[in-house]
Amino acid sequence: MQVVILGAGMHGLVLGTVLARDGHDVTILERDPAPAPDPAASWATWERRGVPQFRQPHYLLARWRLEAEELVPELVAELAAAGAARVDPFRRLLGAPGVAPDPADARLVNLTARRPVVEAAAARVAARTPRLVVRRGVAVTGLRATTPRTAPVPHVSGVLTAGGEVVEADLVVDACGRRSPLPDWLAAIGAAAPAEERSGGRLVYASRHFRSDAMPEIRGGLLQHHDSLTVVTLPADNSTWSVALISHVEDTPMRALRDPARWHAALALYPLAAHWGEGEPLTGVDVMAVGEDRWRRLVVDGMPVVTGVVAVGDSWACTDPAFGRGLSIGLVQIRAVRDVLRQAEDDEPEKLVRRVDEATAATAEPLYRATAALDRHRQAELLADARGEPYEPDDPAWVVSKALVAGVATGDPVVARAYGAIANLLALPGEVLAAPGVLDRVLGAGAGAPRYPLPGATREELLAALA
Repeated sequence: MQVVILGAGMHGLVLGTVLARDGHDVTILERDPAPAPDPAASWATWERRGVPQFRQPHYLLARWRLEAEELVPELVAELAAAGAARVDPFRRLLGAPGVAPDPADARLVNLTARRPVVEAAAARVAARTPRLVVRRGVAVTGLRATTPRTAPVPHVSGVLTAGGEVVEADLVVDACGRRSPLPDWLAAIGAAAPAEERSGGRLVYASRHFRSDAMPEIRGGLLQHHDSLTVVTLPADNSTWSVALISHVEDTPMRALRDPARWHAALALYPLAAHWGEGEPLTGVDVMAVGEDRWRRLVVDGMPVVTGVVAVGDSWACTDPAFGRGLSIGLVQIRAVRDVLRQAEDDEPEKLVRRVDEATAATAEPLYRATAALDRHRQAELLADARGEPYEPDDPAWVVSKALVAGVATGDPVVARAYGAIANLLALPGEVLAAPGVLDRVLGAGAGAPRYPLPGATREELLAALA
């Protein structure tokens, strides 16, 4: 099969590598012209104007590592050679004296690096892959439709480029990311609109990158929720890391976090994270408004809106990057697409789109929906903090998620393992909590716990530090 992938980001590169190794002829078209450098030089030299989050905080979960070890083990080796960090966020708790060891804890180990380093490593692997061609500096402007009269919906047989070229394909894969123009391209060829759901998009990140001779100690978890602020501390490659202070866009006093001095004054209020600001700064305070959680489906009411096209990664569904789940969910979907294409019949384009849709819905969509629900609650909670209002939704899932955080704060190993499995997308919350005794242990840990169990500032103390 001749496959054309739009976008040489992480999802496009990994999917292209996987499909080419399965015997497909794959061409990846990337509009940014700059070639991928050596991973060691990527942070300093690589510009990716089409990826606004390219130098924002970045993290790869344990689920990503486990999927990558099976799908693209060469990428895991490439990342290790580039200085990617192996991180065990729960080692301090689960390795404490008196805690019985569990071999399954090895699943919680992450392999992570800054986004330019990860993408440069993926590009190196792709460049060594037979039957895979990456063409950079090629802007796609639309889809080429060659629809038989008997076809119920438009069929795509390639793409059009800004240079007037037609690139033919048996299958076009949209891996353009959050800003994918796919709905506009579909409308231009007469296709019905895909189904979409949107929510959130009300957060602002104020982030800095640092480096030192050694990585800071993980004391209170990498994602820490506090009154009016979320603190994210993310290890990366070569003794570098990032810290993001995340607030609600309507919380206007938090705009002071754009100033480095006030940013550090705020971070100092959180004793389990303050030491992450003690390294050598690599950046100033980078501010990014986060787009909404968005899900898109090309099958509506049981009928594909188009054939010859599928969407993967953030083009299909994107989530709040604070949870670090996007690349992991994307890799789960990539595995599903690969498996469908291994059984695909070239003369049944409608069946192919349906099967990709079904496989995505069965494997990746539950992970997306769990993440989007968590994000909606946290955004609403931050807004309530800014307004001085309580946040008490009638949602048992939110109660359980708060109890999980409280249980980890108390050092309960059973709750920590449950939280680790859920946060790393190793299983859905319902699967983890169905194990005998786990839900009771979680709810018991959360009973009577403060809304924000980790030590940190009240809103008044935070506002005073920012004043």
